[in-house]
Amino acid sequence: MNKRPTKAETRQQLESKIEEFIQQGGEIKSVESGASGLEDGNYNRNSFVFGYPKEERTPTTKEMAAIDARRRAKTVSKPSHSFSRKPKKKIIYDDFGEPVREVWLEE
Repeated sequence: MNKRPTKAETRQQLESKIEEFIQQGGEIKSVESGASGLEDGNYNRNSFVFGYPKEERTPTTKEMAAIDARRRAKTVSKPSHSFSRKPKKKIIYDDFGEPVREVWLEE
């Protein structure tokens, strides 16, 4: 696995390249902060989205309706089973809340 350069190493490389550029006769100009992003004194709005102009969006209402129709078609109601459900036990209480008896109910 390759070792990534540290920030200090990257800074040192940049400093050495700048010194080499100056020694070869290069000149560094001072530019105001933020001026490099301006065109004719204004920000270029298209440059904020990677330089591409704004694109038209494609309407997808028909495609979404087709997807919803397929989704609804998959959810078919379950057929009723031929066997009956299990009976449930119901407890009958008296007026004082005491259990009197148990009754099995079929539904």
